[in-house]
Amino acid sequence: MFKLKYGNTNTYLIHGKFGNLLIDTDYAGTLPAFYKEIKKNNIKIKDIRYVLATHYHPDHIGLIGVLVEQGVKLILIDVQVKFINFSDNIFARNKLSYMPIDQSKATVLSCAESKNFLSSIGIHGEIIHTPSHSADSISLILYNGNCFVGDLEPFEYFAAYKTNTKLKKDWEYIFSFCPKKIFYAHMPEKILN
Repeated sequence: MFKLKYGNTNTYLIHGKFGNLLIDTDYAGTLPAFYKEIKKNNIKIKDIRYVLATHYHPDHIGLIGVLVEQGVKLILIDVQVKFINFSDNIFARNKLSYMPIDQSKATVLSCAESKNFLSSIGIHGEIIHTPSHSADSISLILYNGNCFVGDLEPFEYFAAYKTNTKLKKDWEYIFSFCPKKIFYAHMPEKILN
């Protein structure tokens, strides 16, 4: 696994025996920094076979359209479909160089189907729906204990969110997999005892 940091969002490239999976991208306009970061890590675009967004906010999907045009395959979870163009107006207002995502080029999977898909590319894990941050938020759970949770509020913040039953439910679901390490999009990773 590689952590790729070239903007404000932590992105991760997960090695699969039959295809590598990129988790999230940064904001539109970060493409030159992305190229520099992957070059620094001896990664080529052809080494990235798939891309998955933890959710469709602008700081997580800014480069997906460009990567798809370069041959990277978008994995879209069915709960994310109606949000795929959520950020288009934001990027247009800010006049950023942004290529909208062409949904017709995506492979749409349910969370239930994700285990078989990931296994087919040599990654042992599954994708779960964790909607407390946004209705389209998902988390990638690897069976080696690594969990990629995007912008999910840290479990240490429960006291500040006493009435947020969705957050509690999301973390209970994640903890049912006995995670060893949590990878956040905007915070350092957290090792669990």
